[in-house]
Amino acid sequence: MLQDKLSEFVTAQATELGVPGVAAGVLLDGREICASHGVTSLSNPLPVDEKTLFPVASVSKTFTATALMRLVAEGRVDLDAPVRSYVPELKLADERAAAQITVLNLLNHTAGLDWNLIDDGEGDRSLTGLVAKLSRLPLIAPPGARASYSQAGYNLAGRIIEKVTGLPFEQAMTSLVLQPVGLTDTVYGLSEVMVRKFAVGHNRGDDGELRPARPWAAFREGARGDNPGGGLASSVSDLLRWARFHLGDGEGVLPTAELHRMREQTVALRASTLGVGFGICWFLHDLDGLHAIGHGGSGNGQFAELLIVPELDFAVVCLANAGPDGYPLNQSVVRWALEHCLGVTAKTAEPVPYDEERAQQVVGRYEIDAMNLDIATDGTRLTLAAGIKPEIREASDEEMPPDHPAAGIGFLPGDGDEYIVTEGGLTGQRGHFSRDAAGAVTGVDLAGRLFTRVTEAP
Repeated sequence: MLQDKLSEFVTAQATELGVPGVAAGVLLDGREICASHGVTSLSNPLPVDEKTLFPVASVSKTFTATALMRLVAEGRVDLDAPVRSYVPELKLADERAAAQITVLNLLNHTAGLDWNLIDDGEGDRSLTGLVAKLSRLPLIAPPGARASYSQAGYNLAGRIIEKVTGLPFEQAMTSLVLQPVGLTDTVYGLSEVMVRKFAVGHNRGDDGELRPARPWAAFREGARGDNPGGGLASSVSDLLRWARFHLGDGEGVLPTAELHRMREQTVALRASTLGVGFGICWFLHDLDGLHAIGHGGSGNGQFAELLIVPELDFAVVCLANAGPDGYPLNQSVVRWALEHCLGVTAKTAEPVPYDEERAQQVVGRYEIDAMNLDIATDGTRLTLAAGIKPEIREASDEEMPPDHPAAGIGFLPGDGDEYIVTEGGLTGQRGHFSRDAAGAVTGVDLAGRLFTRVTEAP
């Protein structure tokens, strides 16, 4: 029986990787098959089930984008209009970019905005306050020039929803999407989470021990500015309902054509774990000729993954409450479901042998606003280490996820600029190096984000 086999696999993977709690679900032939393992918290354990709430982090973006598409369908928002048509107070580091960025640029990550503003814990931490600080955010490219995954872009999209509806973002989302779709356990804010059973995140320390992750997900007192990009909590049961909605006809929320428009490619991606391209928010995947859409999310000790195959009315979701091992666990469940339900075997990219000359071209430090990425070689292999900047850790009064220590990466066959991570918590992540007109390496893409090169190897 498929449910028994899924349960066995989830339990085996969670046990092997040491993840305290996992909830998974599959939608197949109109049936929902759920499996869970473990507990909500090592300190105060309750059994995890399909109704347990987990922070879904960036999977929240699919809800924000769907709400905006409803406003598009109602003629209240134009995807091709400048963002300033709705948020006239927008100021960025470059005035031309501020005038040119469109709503679609936000939804398909082509606005040229860096990953996100660093939350300094000061001042107005609402969406209004975030927009007022966006002039501090670096710009990595002109609008429309390239895709680079941006939390800030989605938070700005949330401000558009507030301005157009005249409602606080969370209230607008409830009215536009959550309530009409019937998502009673998909919520923003601790006051809603705490009256339901929820999973506590865990991070593994240098000693190998798991400890509770603080703060819980993205919910910090008085901080709502990140809710559009990552503030939802949900359950496997509700996420399968969400998948059904996106497999359906819009259910009176969106015209079918507008709903399906979200699956159409708007920009291509190169050598990315996120997929072959972005639709309107959705990551697009090619699974041996099958078209799939999906989105993942990672928070403080929490990981979420949702994948939908529209032509087969299939979906799989997995939620896990430990870092960094929740990520490979979720990926393994998705691969298992594709193979055992659809007969699709995910292909594993194989790196070419180590090449010292190519390695020396890319070693150095790369950065985004809050993180450093260090690529190094010892003459026999190339490694990648990623971590939060020390000054950010020191300035914060909150715990942050642990860094990813140096782990092996290898170049993939082809032009020599594409790579795959071969070990550690980022195993399987793919990306590529960027070069300038003279051929010098200027940046590296990891998890869809462009890290700019700041130093070369000594």
